Amino acid sequence: MQAWFASHPIIAYIVIFVLITYVYNKVFRVRQKLPIGKEIVLYILMAMGTFMLLIFQIDKLPIIQCLLVAVGLMLLVRVRYYVEGRQKKKAEAAARNS
Repeated sequence: MQAWFASHPIIAYIVIFVLITYVYNKVFRVRQKLPIGKEIVLYILMAMGTFMLLIFQIDKLPIIQCLLVAVGLMLLVRVRYYVEGRQKKKAEAAARNS
């Protein structure tokens, strides 16, 4: 997989950018929206950072794999919160019915 991404840098760049954007939006985004100018600057800086990570990816560091693990763990946490929320609702409903 490393060799394939090294031979297809544009695809690797897009994958890294999408994963970084997902991580930013799910972990670091504040509740209120930023003004459009700051939002544009933020995404430009993320695009420049993605280029740096692309260089590391091409130099055989597993950047995409690490980002996939991070996203996978984030999805696992979301599933856990969802299951806990359902269990809590069922417990509250059972307490009301008793």
